[in-house]
Formats: sequence, C-alpha cells, structure tokens
Amino acid sequence: MQQSNQACVPELINHILPITGIPSFHFEFPTKWLYTEITPAAIRNAKGLHLITCLTTNGNKVQILLEELKDIYGLEWTTSLIDIDTDEQKKPWFLKLNPNGKIPVLIDNTGPEPFPVIESEQIPCESTPPLYIYTNRDEKAFHQLSNTADAIERFKAETLRVYNVLELHLSGRLTIHPREYLAGNSLGKFSIADINAYPWVRGGGKRSKISEEEMDSYPHVKKWIGRIESRPGVQRGTSDIYDEDVHPELLISTANE
Repeated sequence: MQQSNQACVPELINHILPITGIPSFHFEFPTKWLYTEITPAAIRNAKGLHLITCLTTNGNKVQILLEELKDIYGLEWTTSLIDIDTDEQKKPWFLKLNPNGKIPVLIDNTGPEPFPVIESEQIPCESTPPLYIYTNRDEKAFHQLSNTADAIERFKAETLRVYNVLELHLSGRLTIHPREYLAGNSLGKFSIADINAYPWVRGGGKRSKISEEEMDSYPHVKKWIGRIESRPGVQRGTSDIYDEDVHPELLISTANE
C-alpha cells in the first residue's frame, strides 16, 4: 500500500532502503533566516520538499534516491537546477543553505521553518567506508587534469582497482555464493549502498575510457551495473530531466542581479 507523500523523508528511507544500523540522515539546524531577500523566488516560494541539484555524479545519487522513493511511496518534490560552472553555488544566497557551497541540497519546507539537508553523502546516509567508492575530491582532481594522458591513466588505474574490489565482493569468492547487490544478507538487497556507488562506478568507467573488452574481466560488476541501471528510478535520476540545457526553466541564475 502506497504511503502518504507527506511522510517524513528519513522514515521513508529507513523503511525502503536499509543497510545497517548506521545513522541514515544528517540535518542542519533549521533557521528562520535561511531565506532572505537575496534568495531566488523559486527557492524562497517552494512548498514541500525542494531539491537544488545538477546533473553531476553527486547530484545523481540524490536524484536516484528521490526517484526510487517516488516509485515506492509516491514521494513528491520540486526541483531547481544550478549551473556549477558559473559558481552560482558559491553565492551568498546559496551559502546560507550550504556553507560548503556544494550541491545537492534538499530543503524540507513542511515544518514551521525551512530545513536544509546538505551533501550527497549525508542526504542518503553516512555510508560505511568499505562501500565508499570515490570521493568528490577524486572527481574534481580528474576534471582538473583531464586533458593530460597521465591523469587519465592514473584515474583509469584507480577505477580498475575499485572494479577489482567490487568484482571480488559481488562474485562471492569470499562468501558462499555470488551477490546481486552490495549490502544485505545472501544475494543482498537494493539499498543506499548501490545508489551511492552506481554513479561513481558507471561514471568512472566512462571517464577513464575503459573498453568493453576490459569490462569483460569484471562479469559480476557488469551484471550489477546492468541490474541497477535497469531500474526506472535510476534511469530517471540520471536522465536529462535534471539537465539545465534541456530544462532551462528550472535553472537558477542570479548573474544579472
């Protein structure tokens, strides 16, 4: 039975995407001064849950999470997009939402005061270290050095190292039988672990130009990627519905203000 889309988001996550007993949500303290006259109207006037994101690896994590909750619980939210190349996320209005100046930010407007939930790692959960594949620093370093062959080779070597770890974990060579998902007993269960890992694993392979022949050395990783990306929520969460070029009406820009 589908539950109300007004239910508490952490409660929804704890019900549908369990991993372990680790705390699954991190909230910043609410403040009545979160919105001011410099806050864009699309943010200030939003009702319910409002996501500020862009089509990046970290954005994908939270987009997938919300789309999965939509499929199960009918969760509803509105979206604003940020072009991070313009440093909109470093402007004063955004820093009130996340002093770290990074997307995504999920704002809960259902209470007396708006409540920001920040950072892609914190919105789904505080994941366990063995399931943490890459960091934002890794992606930033790759983009800064992506024009050099040496940087691409180093990133590729690190990606293949991670694929080896995942292949060992998913193959079941250290346990009784192969796994279908990263966390959970027996075959495992689709969880936040998969949501956190998938964008990095898939994106890392594309960025480092790993060939299909090379991927054949990781059959269980290939099956896992196919299994995850076959989910409608994952497909929507990584699609151009979060692309500011396709949906400029969702783009927040204060360049002329």
